[in-house]
Amino acid sequence: MYAANETSTGTLSAGHAIVAQLEREGVERTYAVPGESFLDVLDGLHDSTITTVVTRHEGGTGFMALAEGRLTGRPGIAMVTRGPGAANAFIAVHTAWQDATPLVLFVGLVPVADRGRFSFQEFDLTGWFGSTAKKVVTLDDPTQAAAVVADAMHTARTGRPGPVVIGLPEDVIRQPTPTRTVVPLADPELAVTDAARERLQTMLAAARRPVVVVGGEGWSKDSGPTLSRWAAQHGIPVLGDFRAYDAVPHVLEDGPGAYVGFTGYGRGDHVAEILDTADLAIYVGAPRTDVGSDGYTLGLDTPTVVAVPGEPLGHAGRLDALVTAAPQAFVDALVGLSPEAVDADWLPTAQRRYQEFSTPQPTPSAEFVDMDAVMTVLRDELDDDAVITYGAGNHSVWPSRYLRHTTPASLVAPRNGAMGVGIPAAVAAAMVHPGRQVVSIAGDGCFMMNGQEIATAVGYDAPFIAIVVDNGVFATIREHQERHYPGRPSGTHLTNPDFAAWAESYGAYGERVETADGFAAAFRRAVASGRPAVLHLIQDPDVRAPETAVRDAQTGDDA
Repeated sequence: MYAANETSTGTLSAGHAIVAQLEREGVERTYAVPGESFLDVLDGLHDSTITTVVTRHEGGTGFMALAEGRLTGRPGIAMVTRGPGAANAFIAVHTAWQDATPLVLFVGLVPVADRGRFSFQEFDLTGWFGSTAKKVVTLDDPTQAAAVVADAMHTARTGRPGPVVIGLPEDVIRQPTPTRTVVPLADPELAVTDAARERLQTMLAAARRPVVVVGGEGWSKDSGPTLSRWAAQHGIPVLGDFRAYDAVPHVLEDGPGAYVGFTGYGRGDHVAEILDTADLAIYVGAPRTDVGSDGYTLGLDTPTVVAVPGEPLGHAGRLDALVTAAPQAFVDALVGLSPEAVDADWLPTAQRRYQEFSTPQPTPSAEFVDMDAVMTVLRDELDDDAVITYGAGNHSVWPSRYLRHTTPASLVAPRNGAMGVGIPAAVAAAMVHPGRQVVSIAGDGCFMMNGQEIATAVGYDAPFIAIVVDNGVFATIREHQERHYPGRPSGTHLTNPDFAAWAESYGAYGERVETADGFAAAFRRAVASGRPAVLHLIQDPDVRAPETAVRDAQTGDDA
């Protein structure tokens, strides 16, 4: 471990100073595919307290770092090489950008003398990442290595969180620097002003059908329950933003609370009615965006308060009051206020309809696995603090609708609709929270995009259970085809392996499940194995979503 001494007269290479600063910032892991362009950083990691998690693909690298950022609130760290490596990692940067998740990506670059000469694997770092990151910087001065890292960590986690990309020319990081580390930058304390509190009280007093929509990062074990109890006390429904619905507990220890569902793709009809008839919308942690407003159609004219720690990027519709505050600070201010005349039926009606929407309805089948039956088993088998991950596709409709969350930061799912997130996210979750249950629900198409990271899970003893839903098709796209081009499927068929045997070849536990009756016992065997596990579920290829109707264009994802 490097001494965290800002004034040390000893010298390190810039690559080693980067590692020393990451240590001082409290980084525990970095996810990487090694490359010759950042060898000096890899050498610094050799004697570091930081665990280097070697992944199998840069997409997995980035998504593991993304998951760590979402689960901890601290920027996840990814390291990849120039050109092709950076290209593969780009998807995670885009996800972190649209999802507002803290992430720092280090990218090895060509030597300075080779720059601009069309050299091997050269590319324009700012040109690639400049429109989808909070900051892009190239380390051209080795003496600034520690300061650049400190600034990146601070930028990634403060304001609206997001990705920062740092380019590392391979010759610069070998050069010496007299500065080992610098003091990590302090985060601002964002308080709700008296004027904002008074404005909010006035708006609440005038509302008869207010709704609170929660999302984003930064929710604590206290802020969610506190908000839910306050809302339940005053008869106000609470909705979760798309794939950020773990911000508040779905049920409380002492009652049902006020959570009544999530916005966006797969939402219930009752959610649309709430957003359409509310006379005050309070967004906490995330603004009202495209997905959450059903493509800019719901609630745009509703009087609206938005409380976010930074810029409300992507907000759509009215914005009557903007409060710059993190969730905890805003909730602390909100619970001191009292609505005066909320409609007595407003919350009870929403709770009843949510209960109907979120209760699985298994359909007996002798040929295939019914996913409603699977969700019923998982609701019984999962611990209260289990971490759920999934990528994009129709398979995500079932866990988002039926699985309950009672702990903040217990969901990792791509709000930008990226496929391939679920498996690497589960690997990272098992490392961040050893001993907790981690389950990834994966479609067959989504699984194969980063399923090779099962090898990483085996190599680092990071057990989780992947439930692979195999229907042999890119189901979301096929669904759109059936709607717009009936009888003309094109480009959506999948040829799949035996996922269970495939998992066993890596040293994981694998089991094929062909009927719903066999799932509970298979799940328990997977848990008992103590290994990363893959349960290969055979689903009816004609089933696209739960039987009861959900929103048109089910998931809005890649597949």
